[in-house]
Amino acid sequence: MVQTSRPIYLLSPTPRIDINHLPMITFAVTAREIDLSQCDTLMFSSKQAVRSADEIDVNWKKIPCIAIGGATKKEIESLGGEVIHYPKHFYADELAEDIATLFSNRKILYLRPKKISFDSKGFLATKGIVLQEQIIYETTCISYTPEDAPVRDAIIIFTSPSSIHCFLENFGWDDSYTAVVIGRATQVHLPEGADFVVAEEPLIDACVRKAKEVQSY
Repeated sequence: MVQTSRPIYLLSPTPRIDINHLPMITFAVTAREIDLSQCDTLMFSSKQAVRSADEIDVNWKKIPCIAIGGATKKEIESLGGEVIHYPKHFYADELAEDIATLFSNRKILYLRPKKISFDSKGFLATKGIVLQEQIIYETTCISYTPEDAPVRDAIIIFTSPSSIHCFLENFGWDDSYTAVVIGRATQVHLPEGADFVVAEEPLIDACVRKAKEVQSY
């Protein structure tokens, strides 16, 4: 019997060569301006937030940034911004401790999407840190038909909690699937009992590498 490789599906907006592309979310900028007058540090938790800020007001790059995740850091630097801190993992306790230790005297503005999977402002308040926030973009789910669902035994790459939410809204979960997730903050949104592995780094390329490892089993 000839065995065929398990197909891999990437759910992020950006495609990769030789991987089935099934984007789950689309983005829209919602702010016309950013009030940069009351902050001396910016915080970004996604590359889309950086791109949205750049579309609204290029002066954001004059302010040093905290970047959550490797892709966010790269996007800030590629657009000419300065990254002064880069926590490799977006875990609530680690982020709060980092900011409380290193940036307690800073006026931080978190430029964020409308929907978030974690209340950074509320959590940091318990540490005595006042975090300013401004919503600058929103995400919406792309709609598919049941016929578009990944085939059985597929390996599915999830790069955000939103991609999981939108996937389940479209298709539900098949027990034959294996999920590859970009990090723990995304993993916790998987359906209970789902088979999954976590990428070595919080980067899409690392997810693709991990998916190909699973494919070779």
